[in-house]
Amino acid sequence: MNPHVPVEIEFSAREQRLYDRVRSRLKTPEPGAATGVWDLMLLLPDLTTLLFRLLRDPRVAPGDKAIALLGIGYVLSPIDILPEFLFGPLGLIDDLLVVSATLSRLVNHVHPDIVRSHWSGQGDALETLQRLAGWSEDQFTGRLRRAFRGLFG
Repeated sequence: MNPHVPVEIEFSAREQRLYDRVRSRLKTPEPGAATGVWDLMLLLPDLTTLLFRLLRDPRVAPGDKAIALLGIGYVLSPIDILPEFLFGPLGLIDDLLVVSATLSRLVNHVHPDIVRSHWSGQGDALETLQRLAGWSEDQFTGRLRRAFRGLFG
């Protein structure tokens, strides 16, 4: 199998209609624009779809598929660190952090053309994932650092 030949993974007509309706209502940030948490949360459907598509791609190694499956499992699980039913939209932040970590790992192990071929969001997939990884790292390390300073400072 040639790894440079794009693999088309299609939704059923019903799945495609639902995803297109949801996707058309979301306004995602333009590449290069300042990105806030609300903008990044709007990317969660695209990021989760990317994980599903990578999971189904035969060019992705089994170990990488296991990582993708763990990320998808967390997003779909009703058990979260920040449950959506308690925190509303803010409950998606932990899902976003898990998807970010999962995709950061996958992007380092899967050929960029494969990742790009499965991206349904706006702009370049790798630029979007880089923005997301930067935001996640800033949130995680910055807030942890401030929390430790508050506790031990």
